[in-house]
Amino acid sequence: MSLSYDEVKQLEERIIDVLRTVYDPEIPVDIYELGLIYEVKVDADGKADVLMTLTSPSCPVAESLPLEVEEKVRGVKGVTQGKVELTFDPPWDKDMMSEAALLELGFM
Repeated sequence: MSLSYDEVKQLEERIIDVLRTVYDPEIPVDIYELGLIYEVKVDADGKADVLMTLTSPSCPVAESLPLEVEEKVRGVKGVTQGKVELTFDPPWDKDMMSEAALLELGFM
């Protein structure tokens, strides 16, 4: 399988749509709007790599949330492989949240 540039971009958008269905259980905002997703890359073979962080290294879902994200990414039609890499560089802060997330949490 070799995806065109447009197909890769569409697949990245579908992955982002799925990431918007994953929530940090302590915060009523999805992980994408929270700014926990740093990067979504898909290659022409449908292999998806997601670079993400957590609100803190001691987050109670530090083990389960990346696994949930990886499982959801792998379930997206067109994804042949899905891998999540966890990073704390740069560390997350509330400035990474979208306007929608800031509004939802009362920061605006």
